[in-house]
Amino acid sequence: MSFIEILKAVFFGIVEGITEWLPVSSTGHLILLDEFIQLKESDDFKNVFNVVIQLGAIMAVVLLYWKQIFPFSFKEKPVVKKDIFSLWFKILTACIPAAVIGLLFDEVFEKYFYNPATVAIFLILVGVAFIILETKNKTRSTRVNSLSEITYKDAFIIGLFQLIAAIFPGTSRSGSTIMGGLAIGVSRSVIAEFTFFLAIPVMFGASLLKIVKYGLAFSSSQLILLIVSMVVSFVVSVVVIKFLMGYIKKHDFKAFGWYRIVLGILVLAYFAFVK
Repeated sequence: MSFIEILKAVFFGIVEGITEWLPVSSTGHLILLDEFIQLKESDDFKNVFNVVIQLGAIMAVVLLYWKQIFPFSFKEKPVVKKDIFSLWFKILTACIPAAVIGLLFDEVFEKYFYNPATVAIFLILVGVAFIILETKNKTRSTRVNSLSEITYKDAFIIGLFQLIAAIFPGTSRSGSTIMGGLAIGVSRSVIAEFTFFLAIPVMFGASLLKIVKYGLAFSSSQLILLIVSMVVSFVVSVVVIKFLMGYIKKHDFKAFGWYRIVLGILVLAYFAFVK
């Protein structure tokens, strides 16, 4: 295990921690990053690595929102918080589309869509969609302004949008769910938090699926790479989540839409004329 490889793992963790929560596609950025900074590991391991390091980012959500997501209280006597249980049932409802399709066609999606061209195209398309949605939102009021107001129908529709991200890298899991929430009238802050919570079962499930398929035969150097990237992504995620929640109180998501469009064009140009 060389120091350079550890530095690469740190850089992957930084990119994961930033892009997991901003609607710009963490998987897309990691696929593109691998074109320029490649780990000296097999493609099979790197496919597992790009998913499992997201666990660090997920633990940042668990830390920051523990009181909002843990449905029990043990202060004086055991108390079950029914509102939090209701929230988790809605989160699980939103997980259904991506979970079913992902289990059935995960390897097919990886084979045909996990490439720089697909990433670039969907960076641009979703960027355009964000700009259109936020332009329309200026003239209409939000329908859902708290997590408790999200219905099971809303949750399922948001889950359908998440399905797009499960199929096409570059879409962004957080970007697609935020886009879905905005489209049906959920406020920016509410859909951002719902997206954070939705990531917990989705990313744990995706990581478990990857590890089971790969097996537990990680070498010591591979385990070091995973642990380093997860720790870094956790620390960076804490900062980014706090930044995003502060940012959307005063701004919309248009800036992220323009970023996606510019990045997508640069990626297409690079692979068309340089690569």
